[in-house]
Amino acid sequence: MKCLLTSLILLIILISYGSAEISNISNSGTGNENSLIHREVIFGNPDRSNILLSPDGARISYLAPINGVLNVRVAPVDDLENAKLITNDTYRGIRTYGWSYTNNHVIYRQDMNGDENWRVYVVNLTSGIVKDLTPFEKVQAQLYTNSRKFPKELIVGLNKRDPRYHDLYRINIETGNITLMQNNSEGFSTYRVDENYSIRLAQKMTTDGGNEIYKANGKGGWDLFLEIPMEDVLTTYMLGFNQTERSIYLADSRGRNAAGLFLLDLDTGRESLLTQDPKADLDGMIMHYAKRDAQAAAFTYERRNWKILDNSIAGDLEYLKNLEDGDVEIVSRSLDDRFWIVAYLMDNGPVQYYYYDRIKGQAKFLFTNRKGLEGIPLAKMHPVIIKSRDNLDMVSYYTLPLNNSRDDGTPNKPLPMILYVHGGPWDRDEWGYNPVHQWLANRGYAVLSVNFRGSTGFGKNFTDAGNKEWGNKMQDDLIDAVNWSINKGIADPKKIGIMGGSYGGYATLAGLTFTPETFACGVDIVGPSNLITLMETMPPYWQPEFELYLTRVGDNRTEEGRSFLTTRSPLFFVDRIERPLLIGHGANDPRVNENESEQIVQEMLAKRVPVTYVLYSDEGHGFVRPENKISFYAVAEAFLSQHLGGRFQSIGNDFNGSTITVPVGVEYVPGLADSLRDSLRS
Repeated sequence: MKCLLTSLILLIILISYGSAEISNISNSGTGNENSLIHREVIFGNPDRSNILLSPDGARISYLAPINGVLNVRVAPVDDLENAKLITNDTYRGIRTYGWSYTNNHVIYRQDMNGDENWRVYVVNLTSGIVKDLTPFEKVQAQLYTNSRKFPKELIVGLNKRDPRYHDLYRINIETGNITLMQNNSEGFSTYRVDENYSIRLAQKMTTDGGNEIYKANGKGGWDLFLEIPMEDVLTTYMLGFNQTERSIYLADSRGRNAAGLFLLDLDTGRESLLTQDPKADLDGMIMHYAKRDAQAAAFTYERRNWKILDNSIAGDLEYLKNLEDGDVEIVSRSLDDRFWIVAYLMDNGPVQYYYYDRIKGQAKFLFTNRKGLEGIPLAKMHPVIIKSRDNLDMVSYYTLPLNNSRDDGTPNKPLPMILYVHGGPWDRDEWGYNPVHQWLANRGYAVLSVNFRGSTGFGKNFTDAGNKEWGNKMQDDLIDAVNWSINKGIADPKKIGIMGGSYGGYATLAGLTFTPETFACGVDIVGPSNLITLMETMPPYWQPEFELYLTRVGDNRTEEGRSFLTTRSPLFFVDRIERPLLIGHGANDPRVNENESEQIVQEMLAKRVPVTYVLYSDEGHGFVRPENKISFYAVAEAFLSQHLGGRFQSIGNDFNGSTITVPVGVEYVPGLADSLRDSLRS
């Protein structure tokens, strides 16, 4: 397990702090730095994404919108214009897919309206037939692995026997035949399966929040092999087997602060350190597909840094590094390792994709992921280290509107600012193109994202400093960052909003209740309001890792623990709210139940505190359908403009195709009632 993560939504206020510029601009391709970029350009579907090579390197695949819905296209590598549509999703869109080793099948997963009960599908490229491999109601499928040795078979986890635990099954992708491999009666959270489809390792969380890794003993049982203390759980986890399959790569922080890359001998238990970084945890590795040698490891502090382990690719990475600006990612490789798909991640532009031939030593530009952003002036993202009040280093990122920055990276005058808080909380903000940053900066706001304590990637001491600090020191870190932005002349102290999703939504609610005078307004997306009910309604398949929350958030099973969680739950402090709030939620959210928003809305209504509540019937934990994302950000934009004074584009027809409903607070957002009426007429 690397970590558990993430999602989004928004907020509102009664007093207008500045004038708003209203625009009906419908296109953004003018190149004018003062033009409003249309929300659809920022939050709509990408033109192409998830670029992959078939294992034999003969074909290239990608996701692209068809009638506004993301589907998979496949083309010969030398004839991209002849891309063939191979899937036909007509509503929610496909977002996760991959190739089988047959080179003739594409596998993808899909849920129903955000319920996260994933099903696994396969497309036969010759026949065009799409087959549902896991046609079970209210069952979640987890893709474990596929193998070159068994190209027509997958290993999939299904919780159809017991909703808490996933048993392992072997599925034939041509016939659909499914065979039970492992009954998970032990309550393991995950397994490791080798290329021979032997189940080698399994993992289980202990009652004190640690992890135990077990080894199959060849007699149908399991022997304890490795113990991971609670403080190392989020920074120590298994990666892939090496070629011998007698060793496994491991990210490990035991005996150190930051997780390094190790090779663990499964016979002796001896570990060999391959590489490490003193300030950052392992953040990815490049491994040869066939040889399964570790070739490079990534560490991200402010920016991503690759450390070379295999000199055979050193020249390739050096050539690619100098080809474009931005951070280099190898996103796909042919099995013989001759051909690579390389992505360049920018902070002020779309992702650029190249096709690289290693033998020729040449890279050919393919396309960007968002053509609508090409040529549009976008804002730079500035990394900065902010000190917490108890002297922790918080890696943070801020973005300023164009033409509002001096040489020292500060604006010409203090600006209205949005504190945009990441989810998780066991996740992190990174440098790169961030659509919310660009959207808000384009509307005239400074935007600040902070890696507060509890965030991952900066060593276990920083992550563990967030244990049981929801709404307390984690919230203090956000306030310290706000004060830093004021002292630096970035933020106007009377015009600061807070916004985020999932944990970021919780932080928004905590900001408006625990520090009610700091923020002028807030936008909460799928944020929990009551930590007790949050833990009581978690999906059953999170049960194997539930101790993670008990030890790091609080224990809802004891009277003392419930009392503690009450003090950290914004729901019980609604009477402190002084500023407007906008809330968004998906009705099918399995992680943060819809009731987390419903109950705080009802409490605010009872206490006559203004709130606007936006609800989507076909969304889960965050908004996936672009029609819904665009509609929500249209509401948020009008809301923020009213209370912080930034520019906004009128809602116009941005509700078209969306399932937006506003059960409460229509009257608090300018133009919202009219736009809802217009959308119903159309």
